[in-house]
Amino acid sequence: MITATRAEPRIAVASGKGGTGKTTVAVSLALALCDHLPVQLVDCDVEEPNAHLFLSPRITRRAPAEIPVPDVDLESCTSCGACAQACRYGALAVVQKKVLFHPELCHGCGLCTLVCSERAIRERPRAIGWIEEGDAQGIPFLQGILNVGEPMAAPIIRRLKQRLDPERLTILDAPPGTGCPVIETLKDADFALLVTEPTPFGLHDLGLALEVARILDIPAGVVISKDGVGIDALERYCIEVGIPVLLRIPMDRRIAAAYAHGVPLVSAFPEWREPFLDLGREIASRSERSR
Repeated sequence: MITATRAEPRIAVASGKGGTGKTTVAVSLALALCDHLPVQLVDCDVEEPNAHLFLSPRITRRAPAEIPVPDVDLESCTSCGACAQACRYGALAVVQKKVLFHPELCHGCGLCTLVCSERAIRERPRAIGWIEEGDAQGIPFLQGILNVGEPMAAPIIRRLKQRLDPERLTILDAPPGTGCPVIETLKDADFALLVTEPTPFGLHDLGLALEVARILDIPAGVVISKDGVGIDALERYCIEVGIPVLLRIPMDRRIAAAYAHGVPLVSAFPEWREPFLDLGREIASRSERSR
């Protein structure tokens, strides 16, 4: 029996590279645990969300994800340039007494508003994507969608996390890589479940992902996907750096076929429910010891 000893925990399922099976693990873990305790699944890969392909959620709420951006009152503005000098992202420029604003560079920090002595800058909301909420096979489901052409995923991930139910164990399906969206997803997580594959690329990018988890002081464990092919250096690396391998998913054509048809691993092969349930127990134990 798994019990959540506090309002969470939060489990971030991440990977240093794409295509390792991260979403397969996140979805299967949620489905295996949902019969034993309240769970919610959050797809934080807002640039290319795909958990919905496996869960077919019923979306019941859709709201724009917005950031505050400056709106300059040209009649009050003296073109002093203080706002442009303060902006660390180059979103504002003053050229020939005109204030130029580049919305795609704005991070919505509000500093320009604070430094304007003439109070000529007000903030207005600017939509950069969407937040969707619904139900997936009895599991509360959230996902973010970044508008095409927008460069910043982190603000949407922050808004997704603000909507979490604190009474449910949370599984965060992180974006691939080690950039800002991944860091935003992992922040405040209780455990990082790193999905990798036994290839040179998998080994290299696992090292990067593990370094992010350690910088954020998050305990981590490894799931090896496509086990049985490739290199054995991955196993040696995990032993050397002291990171536990918590689950191995074999290279199996049947698993790949189920994935191609959008069928979760534990639905296509019910015998995998128990290993994922054991994985949840192990994560709960390790995250509890680290708190």
